[in-house]
Amino acid sequence: MTLSSPLLLAVGLLVTAALAWAAVVSARRRTAALAAAGVAVPGGRRAYLGTGLTIAGVAVLAIATAGPAAMVPVPRTAGTVILAIDVSNSMGADDVAPTRLAAAQRAARAFVAAQPDSVDIGVVAFERGGLTAARPDADHSIALAAIDRLKITGGTSLGTAITASLSAITGKPVAVGRDGIAPDIGYWPSATIVMFSDGQNTSGDVERAATLAQRAGVHIHTVGVGTTAGATVKVDGYQLQTSLEEETLTLIAQTTGGAYHPASDAARLGGIADTIDLRLTVSDEPLPLAGGLIGLALALLTAGAALTVLRSGRVI
Repeated sequence: MTLSSPLLLAVGLLVTAALAWAAVVSARRRTAALAAAGVAVPGGRRAYLGTGLTIAGVAVLAIATAGPAAMVPVPRTAGTVILAIDVSNSMGADDVAPTRLAAAQRAARAFVAAQPDSVDIGVVAFERGGLTAARPDADHSIALAAIDRLKITGGTSLGTAITASLSAITGKPVAVGRDGIAPDIGYWPSATIVMFSDGQNTSGDVERAATLAQRAGVHIHTVGVGTTAGATVKVDGYQLQTSLEEETLTLIAQTTGGAYHPASDAARLGGIADTIDLRLTVSDEPLPLAGGLIGLALALLTAGAALTVLRSGRVI
């Protein structure tokens, strides 16, 4: 138990002790005076029960004024979420209206709106490279503004998307070396990456990057944006066929303990926020006890006053 004002408790207990001492001295003098007069003391110790309850009420009230609080474990959704959104050329396809990127942006905005303030949200835009568009922050308006700024550009590297997201989580550069050796970035069990992509990968080692996230305790949920039938996009004057590749996205999710969420149309994409489960963390939070103690003090004071009135016809 913690106290916000220990000094008030000390003062209150001193007052209580003084009242108790005064009650004892007064009772002894009264008993001695009655004994000297040859009058028996009525009621014995029960005669002082009302006074005892009143003093106990004052003691409890003294504790309440000190602002006591108990630390209790409270589970809640918390931690860091990185929204990794594919902005490669294939995301300009219109097999999900109006385009894959626009549909992913809409789903990402719905996801942000569904999260509590206890979740810090960041945004990473990725194509061949990864760019942190918004660092993790409890102010979700920053993430929403970053999502709105996303534009189509370049190819796709899902491996870079993962390492760029891990960089945003850890606050330091993270990369898998050419020899495949990955750095030790520590353990981040309260962090989650939500990746929106059509799954097409043109560069980077996806498996090693996913393993790095898995070793760091970071779950990756992947959201497939597009259809397996696909569509054509124009890149540098050429018409290219592009379709949703679910196998890679499923591999990333399964490697890291996350889940793959297929979304073949805009309506399903809008509901993705309701299907992604973030991990619960348990934190100790103060539970104020003053209200309950004040109620107990009032009950004791009322009982003490009632007994005193019934015994002597006076409150004190």
